Amino acid sequence: MSRQIELLRPAQIRQSLAQRSLIYLPLGTIEWHCEHLPVGLDALTAHGLCLRAADRSGGLVWPPLYYGTGGDHGDYPWTVMMPGTDALEAVLDHTLSRLADMKVETAVLFSGHFADEQLEMIDRMAKAWATGKQHPMKVRAEAVNRFDIADFPPDHAGRFETTLLAGLWPGTIDLGTLPPAGAEDETIDRHDPKHPIWGVIGADPRSADLGQGDWLVNSISDQLAAKLAHGGATTPPNNVDD
Repeated sequence: MSRQIELLRPAQIRQSLAQRSLIYLPLGTIEWHCEHLPVGLDALTAHGLCLRAADRSGGLVWPPLYYGTGGDHGDYPWTVMMPGTDALEAVLDHTLSRLADMKVETAVLFSGHFADEQLEMIDRMAKAWATGKQHPMKVRAEAVNRFDIADFPPDHAGRFETTLLAGLWPGTIDLGTLPPAGAEDETIDRHDPKHPIWGVIGADPRSADLGQGDWLVNSISDQLAAKLAHGGATTPPNNVDD
């Protein structure tokens, strides 16, 4: 049976939640990720990782939200970034309230977009649900960059995100759209449209070994499922604007 709640009938939802009353809410954006990656990367990776984790932990996965806030890419092409958190919090808070009304025991706000503003929002919401709500539902705040993966520091459109997406949606990546690396690359700011990897923050994606994608996806999915199984603390965010 699918873990995607939108594909299930009510009886199937009840059956799955009877085994583990847990729902993942993947959060992403439509955002520039250089020429070699799709603009929906943040939501695609969040959704894919939640589905993999749900296979391990139980529970179901909500459809991804393709809106986010914060970061340094708001004015880039094919990017729609919310100017603040109010609208996003309203949507998420109402969704959480309805899930609580339907007796869901645990909800996970899982962000594939990890700008500081986005992470502060989900942390604030999780804390509010822990201290100020009358519902017994637990809310967890997690994000793609909150996992300890050796030699893979989080980035924006760089080696990490490129490799991660390769483990989920390999057909969406085209490294051939990027020119070969040159010595002049480091003389131009990556926020300058003239840069060959315009908008990339972090390790150069042209060095990515896409064959590591499955390993990276499984490493994060395993850690996410383990956190929920043992109630582990959320790792402090890595300060990379995604």
